[in-house]
Amino acid sequence: MEPIITRPILGKLTFRFLQRHGTSRQSKSASLPSALPPLISTLTDPPLPSRSWETTYTHDLTTHTNNPNHTGTTWFTSSNASPLTLTYLLSLTPPLCKSSTTFLDLGTGNGEMLFLLRSEGGFSGPMLGIDYSTASIELATRLARQKGYTDQDVRFREWDILRPSTAENGWVEGEFNLVLDKGTFDAVSLNEETDELGRRVCEGYRDKVVGMVKVGGRLLVTSCNWTESELREWFEGKGEDRRGLEFEGRVDYPKFKFGGREGQSVSAVCFRRLR
Repeated sequence: MEPIITRPILGKLTFRFLQRHGTSRQSKSASLPSALPPLISTLTDPPLPSRSWETTYTHDLTTHTNNPNHTGTTWFTSSNASPLTLTYLLSLTPPLCKSSTTFLDLGTGNGEMLFLLRSEGGFSGPMLGIDYSTASIELATRLARQKGYTDQDVRFREWDILRPSTAENGWVEGEFNLVLDKGTFDAVSLNEETDELGRRVCEGYRDKVVGMVKVGGRLLVTSCNWTESELREWFEGKGEDRRGLEFEGRVDYPKFKFGGREGQSVSAVCFRRLR
């Protein structure tokens, strides 16, 4: 089953491409956006309430109880995102140390990405998947035990990244060689809540995430709402507003052409933390 929030997103990707590249619409300023660009309102139906994801994973959890072969909702399945992410990580130079590289999966869902890193990637270092959804964490934990993984292999913890005071004793601060975001920034971008500074919550997301990455470590963001250049603007910054992250590479996804221009439905950008 496709993630319910991606149905409206994926259904309008072509329209997004046309709006960005096939019209005379003026491009945004080169400076880092201080708020969501107006275009975001044209991309999707109204954001789903938080309870919707909990409902989705509760359904998956119930279905898994009755049918252990049901593994639940996985983001970007139609784009083959998880195998492509793994291929990219295995191609890094110098290679990642398979025995010691630590992973944090933001918005882990059913934990599928971490399971793939262990089973097909050969990584055996500590891994942590976090999600605000209680049902998501219970489902991922059940699947981990079903696959024979212990809590020392792959941990799953309930945590809302937008409310970091709920974290356990700072175990997400600066511990991880690789932080993965596969659609979480997309979901946060659609959230209309504001933070204590009065900003849309997506505007403070980068600062929350960068602190979880070790200096010299990497952040890999996969999105179907933002182009590569926009992701770089959000996370890397420009000119004097450089933010301690540096572009390192991209995961290649199938491209399409329309009106003489080229685009793709998914963008995935890898950043290196410099300081």
